[in-house]
Amino acid sequence: MPDPVLYKTSPDGKVAYITLNRPESFNAITATLPQHLRAAVRRANADKNIHCIVLKGAGPGFCGGYDLKLSAENAERGHTDGSQDVSRGYDPLEDYALMKESTECFAELFHSHKPTIAQVHGAAVAGGSDIALLCDLVVMAEDAKIGYPPSRVWGCPTSAIWAYRVGVERAKRMLFTGDLISGREAEAMGLILKAVPRGELERTVELLVDRIKTVPVNQLWMQKRVINGTIEGQLASSQVLATIFDGITRNSPEGIAFQRIAETRGFKEAIKERDLPGRTEEYRKRWKSVL
Repeated sequence: MPDPVLYKTSPDGKVAYITLNRPESFNAITATLPQHLRAAVRRANADKNIHCIVLKGAGPGFCGGYDLKLSAENAERGHTDGSQDVSRGYDPLEDYALMKESTECFAELFHSHKPTIAQVHGAAVAGGSDIALLCDLVVMAEDAKIGYPPSRVWGCPTSAIWAYRVGVERAKRMLFTGDLISGREAEAMGLILKAVPRGELERTVELLVDRIKTVPVNQLWMQKRVINGTIEGQLASSQVLATIFDGITRNSPEGIAFQRIAETRGFKEAIKERDLPGRTEEYRKRWKSVL
C-alpha cells in the first residue's frame, strides 16, 4: 500500500514538499491520511533547514474531500468522515471527538512554524478545500475548482476558515450554495492569493518559494505568529461549533436521506441529486460577473 502522503525536500534543503498521494481516488481523505499529513508538517517544522512547506496533490487534482465511496455508499461509518454507528442513537460527543482529530491534523498547516503554500490543480473540494485553505497561501490553476458542496447536505466545513479569508457575506454566499468556483473566480473573490494558467502553476509557486526561503526561519515564524494571532481565538471557537454541526448535518433527516441514496444508487447519484438543483447555465452566467 503506497504512503498516502509523500515527503521530500528541495536540493538546497530549504523547502519541504508534501504530496497527497492517493491519485487513483483524487487524493480522497481516508481514516489515516490526516495523521500522515500532520506528521509530515511536524517533520518539516523539526528540520532547522526548512524555510517553507509546499503542499500539493498527486495525479489529476489536489484533493476531492473525504472518501464518500467508503463513508456514504458503503456506510463504513466511523472510518473516514467522523460518522458513527447510530443504531443505538446519535452521540454528538463521539462524532465531535472523531472529527476534531481530523480538523486538528489539517490545522497543523495553519499553526505550522514554517509558512505553508497550497499548490492546487484540478480541484480542492469539500475536505480538500479545508486542507488547502488552512495553508498560509494558496496558488491555484485558473481552471481548477474549489468549494464545499456538502454545505448543501451532509457537511459543514470544520476548518471554519472561509469567513476569515473572504469576509462574512462572501463566505455565506459560498456555503449557502455549495458552489464550486474556478481558481480565477477564487482570486477575484480574495479567497486565494493567485490563479495562473495550469502550465505556469508549478513555476509560479517555485518563484514564490524562492523569495520566501531567503528570509530567516525565525523571521518567517515571527511574521506568521503576528498575523495568526489576530484570528486564532475566534477561529478555534468557530471550529468547535463547525465540527459539532458537521456531525449533525450527517445525521439530520436530509443527511440520512442522502446516505440512503448513496447506499442504494451510488454516491455519484446522491451527489448529483444534492448539487445540481438550480445549477443551470443561466445561473452560472448571471453569477460569473459578480463573483
